[in-house]
Amino acid sequence: MFQYFIKRLAGIIPILMIVSIFIFLFVHMIPGDPARLVAGQDATQQDVESVRKQLELDKPLHQQYLSFVTNMIHGDFGHSLKTKRPVIEEIQSRFMPTFWLSVWSMVWAVLFGLLIGVVSASKRNKWQDYAGMFGAVAGISLPSFWMGLMLIQLFSVKLGWFPTGGLDSWKSYVLPSLTLGAGVAAVIARFTRSSLMDILKEDYIRTGRAKGLHERKVVWDHGLKNALIPVVTMTGLQFGFLLGGSIVIETVFGWPGLGRLLVDSVSFRDYPVIQSLMLLFALEFIIINLIVDLLYGVMNPQIRYE
Repeated sequence: MFQYFIKRLAGIIPILMIVSIFIFLFVHMIPGDPARLVAGQDATQQDVESVRKQLELDKPLHQQYLSFVTNMIHGDFGHSLKTKRPVIEEIQSRFMPTFWLSVWSMVWAVLFGLLIGVVSASKRNKWQDYAGMFGAVAGISLPSFWMGLMLIQLFSVKLGWFPTGGLDSWKSYVLPSLTLGAGVAAVIARFTRSSLMDILKEDYIRTGRAKGLHERKVVWDHGLKNALIPVVTMTGLQFGFLLGGSIVIETVFGWPGLGRLLVDSVSFRDYPVIQSLMLLFALEFIIINLIVDLLYGVMNPQIRYE
């Protein structure tokens, strides 16, 4: 497994290089002139050209890309065009709020998703199954921004239990995490139900029941353990989406995280911040996939890595 881990780590570098090319090209296709935004709307054309030269935006794209990659290798991600602060500092100040929001969203999504999925699979075609799958479909179908606004209206405006936005205390995490995790919990519930239903048809499950094992022990101890491998794969990918895809939720709740930073950076055409954030999101997905692959060996010792 260690050799497999080293090979996967070595493979991250070429993947990131390919991703960086697409990110660089995508960022430079965003309409608008960052030099004009930095210089100001009242700046003369000469001032704009001076700023463009200072930002090295007057160079050909391939030279700009080589400069970007060279600086990145040396740990220099540039300075924000909007705040003039180093990009690393901008990301560091926003990373932990997004990270903890994603963690708490995933925690309750996994707990509720697994519970609903297991109950639905063990009570197939009964009211528990129909109720659980109805909730799962609703969680997937409802737009996250609408759900967030409804939660704010109910629990913040009418009841006054939680703040409407921002990050002040633990209460600030409740509504955003519920909104962000609803769709993930629904997906986990459906995957768990489908996977567990297949496992419950296996011969060793029937043997366990024939030996007189309690149904709860058969389902939770024997069935769920073997049904978790595809669920873990999907859960890992969903956590990557939470880290990089919380843009709408952070905007609705005024959350000081990476998603909102990306929105602000795109509106200002802040190339250094946009490129660094998108590379960070890509790296998160790669690392999460590696962790998920390694968990396979822990969950199922029969899996061997080469």
